[in-house]
Amino acid sequence: QVQLVESGGGLVQPGGSLRLSCAASTFTFNFHAIGWFRQVPGKEREGVSCINKSGGIAYYTDSIKGRFTISRDNAAITVYLQMNSLKPEDTAIYYCAARRNFCSDSQSLYNYWGQGTQVTVSS
Repeated sequence: QVQLVESGGGLVQPGGSLRLSCAASTFTFNFHAIGWFRQVPGKEREGVSCINKSGGIAYYTDSIKGRFTISRDNAAITVYLQMNSLKPEDTAIYYCAARRNFCSDSQSLYNYWGQGTQVTVSS
């Protein structure tokens, strides 16, 4: 299986930036699409962004378009989520997840999940 570990979360002021990392345990990662999801207490987990196995196609939910950028470095077996112009409503636990080949709108189709990293946007 593919083991995923998120990192890079923390406390940031509104308007600030963070870069999240999703590091994998094996080069099998490079055959997978990687999605970023987030969850806040009392709400369902929502999709944020996804990048396909080649890195050539990326998807973003409307609420973060123009502010977040997803990228991957297959040599480093890592996917990144660059988050700029952060807003308090971006506060959540952020998870990365993997499924083979292509992104999907269905969370149930992602087979591997990390433990999450906390992002808090507050003054």
